[in-house]
Amino acid sequence: MKVDILAIGAHPDDIELSCCGTLLKHIDLGHKVGLLDLTKGELGSRGSAAIRKKEAEAARKMMGAVVRENVGLKDGFFDIEKSIMTLIPYIRKFQPDIVLANAISDRHPDHGRAAELISRACFLAGLQKVKTTYKKEKKAQQHWRPKQVFHYIQDRYLDPDFVVDITPYMERKIEIVKAYGSQFYNPGAKKYSKEAATPISGKDFLDNLYAKANIFGRNISVSYAEGYTLDRTLGVDSLFDIR
Repeated sequence: MKVDILAIGAHPDDIELSCCGTLLKHIDLGHKVGLLDLTKGELGSRGSAAIRKKEAEAARKMMGAVVRENVGLKDGFFDIEKSIMTLIPYIRKFQPDIVLANAISDRHPDHGRAAELISRACFLAGLQKVKTTYKKEKKAQQHWRPKQVFHYIQDRYLDPDFVVDITPYMERKIEIVKAYGSQFYNPGAKKYSKEAATPISGKDFLDNLYAKANIFGRNISVSYAEGYTLDRTLGVDSLFDIR
């Protein structure tokens, strides 16, 4: 199944928190979007891997992404070198033109490591001499390299290289984030109300999502935006396409 955009996150909910508005916008534009979680988020203080799997699928349906898979790396302890060959088959299977990846530096150490892992895997997936198969399939995969890898910005503020206007999608983004009732503030998910409080489980965290999106949006005179960094020079076809 080929997708136009493949959003990859170290944990279930990374994608929703950081680039969901961008994905909603491109889905509405007719692009096919896939989601890929590197780990099951099993080390999270609240909920469990099984609960987060259900929440992730609910979020996918709300978003309208065509597919979501989990690579099954070890939360908190995945090794970049060993994990590259585990990730490459997914990139070759979905053949994305654009990959959205974790922040290059963030509060959670998995995020920065995932950023490096994804970037390197996308490059190596394009080498013919790197041989892979997808899971238990016997057929050798064709090499594939995404045209672009963009790193979304997560918990820590980073100066973006560009931002995407998500103003019409901000409220939908928040509703999709709330699909993770075990993780985030959602009065409707009362069964998780007795779980331990964390830095992301209070209402103030959702307020911070609005504030961060507002800061990024202000740079281009819109209400809300999501920010991205990249590790290459970005080319444009026309100066008139730049906001």
